[in-house]
Amino acid sequence: MPLYEFEGLTPSVARDAYVSETAVLIGDVRIAARVFVGHGAILRADYGTILIDEESAIEEGAILHINPGATCHLERRVTVGHGAKLHCPRIGAEAVIGIGAILSFGVEVGPGAIVAEGAVVPNGTVVPEGMIVAGNPARPIGPVSAEHRAFWTNGKDLYVDLARRYPAGLRRLG
Repeated sequence: MPLYEFEGLTPSVARDAYVSETAVLIGDVRIAARVFVGHGAILRADYGTILIDEESAIEEGAILHINPGATCHLERRVTVGHGAKLHCPRIGAEAVIGIGAILSFGVEVGPGAIVAEGAVVPNGTVVPEGMIVAGNPARPIGPVSAEHRAFWTNGKDLYVDLARRYPAGLRRLG
């Protein structure tokens, strides 16, 4: 996996996490246990720190970066969808960031919240716990339902399973 030290800042990855060989981790990136980091993801902590807590998933093509001296903290069991772009300090536990969503500077997402696919969350926005936001600019569209939670719990479990299975089961051909 491509890990890059930057001015003495070195990524760290838990032994039982999976980071694709095509993902890029730069600087002070800290990956906890049972995390999945998909192909082509870029986690760039050259100025600040990126913390990814247990059982989170950073799907293919996602980009995470943070302001100088700041921390981007994804709490336990966060899902970041394919191609999402995050430049924000905090995503609460069990939250979901949809495919292609953009989260700007200073955005905080509460625990269990969902940022819909393609949503653009502007600078300084706070997404409340258990709320769904959508659109450009993102606006609340309703609370997360039991059905949403069940769907996303299953999705999170799939990525925890992939983090376990990929190291032994993924084989490059040719």
